[in-house]
Amino acid sequence: MFPLPEPMRAALDAARDAAKAGEVPVGAVVMRGETVVAIAANAPRTLHDPTAHAEMLAIRAAAEALGRERLQDCDLWVTLEPCAMCAGAISHARIARVYYGASDPKGGAVEHGPRFFAQPTCHHRPEVYSGIGEGEAGALLREFFAARR
Repeated sequence: MFPLPEPMRAALDAARDAAKAGEVPVGAVVMRGETVVAIAANAPRTLHDPTAHAEMLAIRAAAEALGRERLQDCDLWVTLEPCAMCAGAISHARIARVYYGASDPKGGAVEHGPRFFAQPTCHHRPEVYSGIGEGEAGALLREFFAARR
């Protein structure tokens, strides 16, 4: 078994922070080369904002940090398969590569559901790599939801 890449480790740490705050444990990191540009955790409940998914917050923070809306030289690392809203933001931001941990058969939109990047109306398709840290990311989600049932 290989050690997790540092960006996924940071995304998992952000996901743990989200869980401690009572949020669904999802974390995201935007990288530009070897540099961390932004790290975010899910915060829809905390911010009273249904769009405050970890990916959306990380993309917004990265765009602000870099002073531009296009992140074509950046990669996104996220602990859970992005939903349709986040996939749309990824495409609009022109993110080069997406690395994610756990698949989301119910709400995911990359390899499940609408398969956003495969649609003819999608103007930018990032490279996608799934299953990175899947076990740890999935365990965080299962533990979070089991504690609430």
